[in-house]
Amino acid sequence: MRRIVCSQYRCKQSKGFLIGAPDPSCVPCYCHSVLGRAFSLHQARSMKDMGDTLQLVRNIIPPLSTKKHKGQDGRIGIVGGCQEYTGAPYFAAISALRVGADLSHVFCTREAAPVIKSYSPELIVHPVLDSPDAVHDVEKWLPRLHALVVGPGLGRDGALLDNVKGILEASKARDIPIVIDADGLWLIAQQPALIQGYQKAILTPNHAEFSRLSDAVLGDAMDSSSDHPRAELSLSQALGNVTVVHKGERDVISDGKQVLECGRGGSSRRCGGQGDLLSGSLGVLAHWALRAGPQKTNGLSPLLVAAFGACSLTRQCSHQAFQKHGRSTTTTDMVAEVGPAFSRLFEA
Repeated sequence: MRRIVCSQYRCKQSKGFLIGAPDPSCVPCYCHSVLGRAFSLHQARSMKDMGDTLQLVRNIIPPLSTKKHKGQDGRIGIVGGCQEYTGAPYFAAISALRVGADLSHVFCTREAAPVIKSYSPELIVHPVLDSPDAVHDVEKWLPRLHALVVGPGLGRDGALLDNVKGILEASKARDIPIVIDADGLWLIAQQPALIQGYQKAILTPNHAEFSRLSDAVLGDAMDSSSDHPRAELSLSQALGNVTVVHKGERDVISDGKQVLECGRGGSSRRCGGQGDLLSGSLGVLAHWALRAGPQKTNGLSPLLVAAFGACSLTRQCSHQAFQKHGRSTTTTDMVAEVGPAFSRLFEA
């Protein structure tokens, strides 16, 4: 894979990413203009009321109807869950159901399956992820799934990661949207070619995961804390315009062409599991957005709109749960707020 660490992305004097007109000491190139246009869009959007983008999210949400059949509004698969980590896949899967998916499947290891199943009878749990035929066992379900979330509770066992590689390849061959989080991102940092150029992939790194990805893909572990949009744009472009959702004080979302920021107030509580709520809800919204198409998102990338919706929803859940529970807030409290938060944001 071609690394893009070169003078065309760097200003020789400022040593920062170039946005807009190049410094006289820089080598002018096409990349400058691409980043310039993208950042201009970011600046324009960040000055607008977030309500405009929330309206685009509302546009992609399918109406409820008694005429629909089970599964029509989303069948989501979660790939993850091992002996040590059973909560993460549960949070992702139950969040997908609460957002509005009809069915939620969890593909996990044999030891994790009974634990995850005990959390909720509503989940369909497949204890196949550590079997010799794991790729085949998951692949036969792919025709029934609308989106895949890879990584929650996955762990870093080599055999499991090898199986996930095969599952990713099979999912790409079927053109399935893939949300990659947690240890799925660790795998991508080791082998970026797994999702290079697959524009139905969405990566959801936190600060540490973003730095790891930047180091692996760009050869530079960026400190993006003061310069979010340039960093996300560059990483997305380097990966072939996959969508990147950089979680933080403000969530920054880019497909390498445009940037959205979600700064909706959440809470100061940082309990584990909030990213799983985001990834599960994003799987559903990605399916809805792609089905609705750009005509419902005013020309904006459907996956950008889906990601903005998932970030807004997660932050609203956090805010509402914190109002009730304060310092003792957990992700279980946030999951309980998915319905009310969804109604407040998207159905009011």
